[in-house]
Amino acid sequence: MADGALPAADALAEVLADVRRYLGWHRDVAGEELHASMDGALGALATTLAVEVTVEGSSTAPVVVGYAEVSTEATVEQAPPEAPPAPARVRTAAAPRTTAPSSARAQAPVAPVPPSEPAVARSVDEPPRLDEVRRELGDCTRCKLCSGRRNLVFGVGNPKARLVFVGEGPGAEEDNQGIPFVGAAGQLLTKMIAAMGYSRDEVYICNVVKCRPPGNRNPEPDEIQACQPFLEAQLNAIRPSVIIALGKFAAQTLLRTDTPITRLRGNWREYVGIPLMPTFHPAYLLRNPAEKKSAWIDLQAVMARFPKPGA
Repeated sequence: MADGALPAADALAEVLADVRRYLGWHRDVAGEELHASMDGALGALATTLAVEVTVEGSSTAPVVVGYAEVSTEATVEQAPPEAPPAPARVRTAAAPRTTAPSSARAQAPVAPVPPSEPAVARSVDEPPRLDEVRRELGDCTRCKLCSGRRNLVFGVGNPKARLVFVGEGPGAEEDNQGIPFVGAAGQLLTKMIAAMGYSRDEVYICNVVKCRPPGNRNPEPDEIQACQPFLEAQLNAIRPSVIIALGKFAAQTLLRTDTPITRLRGNWREYVGIPLMPTFHPAYLLRNPAEKKSAWIDLQAVMARFPKPGA
């Protein structure tokens, strides 16, 4: 190329001619490599040859003073591969939904804990057991007698007895031991029971009130009223064949009457369908020995109507 300045149009034509020769050289000398790299129109990646033209002058026509070969690496940005088409969705009939109740959703079901002991099936009409009555009575504070007692005196004997003796209330010895009829009156009662052909273990003995009245005084109405449900529960649990009411308070409480014991004794009565024989209290007999004969007549009447099995 000439050293002098060329008109712009001629210079440009000269440049283009040189470019064509340059490309032809590449075609003839390095054709295989160039064509391999320029597969297709441009290929995935090709070397682009550019010509940098330098001109001078601003007010006059530009003059080419030189050109140089510039090699830039053009990167053809490949489009991301298309995602595979989504599989066709097959519509099927929807299964019926079962919805748990709100209470079931709010709380997960809990496996039942097996009881430590098998539950005892009991009908509505089945009476309570004596131990259940005792648990219900507990450390009773239902009346003022609880403040002065030493022991609560519940009852003693056979829980399935045919014969039940009901007295008035505990005395000093009974309060000390927690067992009914163990004092002087209790010793006489034991002899009366033996005369009928029984032992204390074969019968059941209890009182109207379960705590000792101070000074062995008579039980007061509110005290009787507090204890009466438990006496009735005891009798309901035992369900004896016959009841012997010892003294005024036992007979009047069970029969719900204020008739004096002197008129009640020796005459058959009933307590909720159970035959009941009122007689004198052993403590009264100790004070009035002459009445022992009357009491023995009452006991004989019981023995005649309810003889001991196997006697």
